[in-house]
Amino acid sequence: MNWGRISAWAVLTLAILITVVPFLWMIRTALSSNHSLAANSASLLPADFSWGAFKRVLGMQSAEEALAEGGSGAAINFWLYLRNSFIVSTMVTVCQVFFSALAAYAFARLKWPGREKVFTFFLATLLVPPIFTALPNFLLIKNLGMLNTFLGIALPSMLMTPFAIFFLRQFFMGMSREMDEAAKLDGASHVRIFFQVIMPNAVGPIATLSLLTFIASWNEYFWPLLVAQEENVRVLTVGLSVFKSQSPQGAPDWSGLMAATLIAALPILILFIAFGKKVVNCIGFSGIK
Repeated sequence: MNWGRISAWAVLTLAILITVVPFLWMIRTALSSNHSLAANSASLLPADFSWGAFKRVLGMQSAEEALAEGGSGAAINFWLYLRNSFIVSTMVTVCQVFFSALAAYAFARLKWPGREKVFTFFLATLLVPPIFTALPNFLLIKNLGMLNTFLGIALPSMLMTPFAIFFLRQFFMGMSREMDEAAKLDGASHVRIFFQVIMPNAVGPIATLSLLTFIASWNEYFWPLLVAQEENVRVLTVGLSVFKSQSPQGAPDWSGLMAATLIAALPILILFIAFGKKVVNCIGFSGIK
């Protein structure tokens, strides 16, 4: 052990605490009673331990019971919002990964005039903040009559993104070209090479990109709020904000809100715990190549 190693561990420990403490505080609040939160604001343990917040979120309490425990008494259609988020995230993930893989194959394996210039220009769009494209996209979705539809929520990010193309292009460029040449000698077309040679050898990066895309789509808030105001297409992130605003007693149902947030985050946490190592390895491999 030396001072450099000790300092590195100290910085790493601090970073872990900064990341984990808010999550632990969310769990502590979700397992507390609303009536006891203010009186035990400094306690690290649940204040008056209760499962009532989870029951309110999952619709297992009546309005009278919710009001008695400090909730708003208003219903939240949690399962509908969860289903909507799953539908939108799946649509975005499947389409974006597929079209991005096609574009990455064209940039990495095909030779055509101006390829590098086009890729550089396309990659430069990463510098454009998403808020700049929100209004044009909204007007386009409105003119297409897709407001308050799943397709309207998913369409702006369904085709491809610069990051997804860059990520897959780096991996495709690192693959041996002898496979392409062997397939061409057997009479395979570019379409057949892509589906039968490239894609089977890119299962790891494809799975990693799918996970990252699903997480980004699942956490999206502003765009679904902008184009989906109706209850039947409202996603979970927007539903949580609606739940927070239902506070006739003058204060938000903090324990209920933290319980809903925890349940909403569980699918993403499970996916990342299961595939987190693969994500880190694939990102590192793509960056090296």
